[in-house]
Amino acid sequence: MTAQLPVLPRLIVEEAVKAALLEDWGRAGDITSQATIPAEATASAVIAARKPGVLAGLALAESAFRLTDDAVELETVAADGDRLEKGSVVARMSGPARAILSAERVALNFLGHLSGVATATARFADLIAHTKADIVCTRKTTPGLRTFEKYAVRCGGGSNHRFGLDDAILIKDNHVAVAGGVTQAIEAAKAFKGHLVKLEVEVDTLDQLKEALACGPDVILLDNFDPVRLKEAVAITAGRVPLEASGGIEEDTVKAIAESGVDLISSGWITHSAPVLDLGLDIEIAR
Repeated sequence: MTAQLPVLPRLIVEEAVKAALLEDWGRAGDITSQATIPAEATASAVIAARKPGVLAGLALAESAFRLTDDAVELETVAADGDRLEKGSVVARMSGPARAILSAERVALNFLGHLSGVATATARFADLIAHTKADIVCTRKTTPGLRTFEKYAVRCGGGSNHRFGLDDAILIKDNHVAVAGGVTQAIEAAKAFKGHLVKLEVEVDTLDQLKEALACGPDVILLDNFDPVRLKEAVAITAGRVPLEASGGIEEDTVKAIAESGVDLISSGWITHSAPVLDLGLDIEIAR
């Protein structure tokens, strides 16, 4: 069964888009369009993919045009999560020409970036589709865009890790160092957390893995384990807790990592370094 995509709340979308429009318009608005295009001029346009990829961020693009001028009529032709070919039309619109041009860059910035995240995620997900492993994102996101980038990961067939420091406990190597060891850190976290809060611990060695298993965390993160050590870790764990592989996740390594038998593979690259998917707006002046 295919998982349903989450719905981006309109309030969150509009808040982000308003901030982007205000940043772009500055103190006087789009003076180029005001200077060159009559106020009564109308236009029609399409947004289309210049390269193949996976679509994400339509709600933000729609909001950019709607908030600029609600007289812009926009029809979406594709949906988030769709796989696009070069030339695929994503949306058609018509209305005041000034509004379409004033919103264009903000709409395409969101759409291109988020579709790039979805495309990068899909590339990894396709490479490991024959295994049980899932690709998950991390907190390595663009400040202010975490909600949308994590949504884009879902559009690309990945899953979400925690959204922030407050929704799960993830004990990293530095926590272990300060707490005095894996056992001490896990025991302190168990005494602190509520019954609905998940607890994950990062380990760097097989000895730490064995120590963590004795403490019963919900998930164990294997940091920078190569495929050979990952297979050893999977054998030692024997299905007692889910295992997450992290570190060095690239296109030429992700397949071998997934084939080791881990349950999750976390990648910061899919959000912080995914190339933008090239989408463009082609306009035709209505006469």
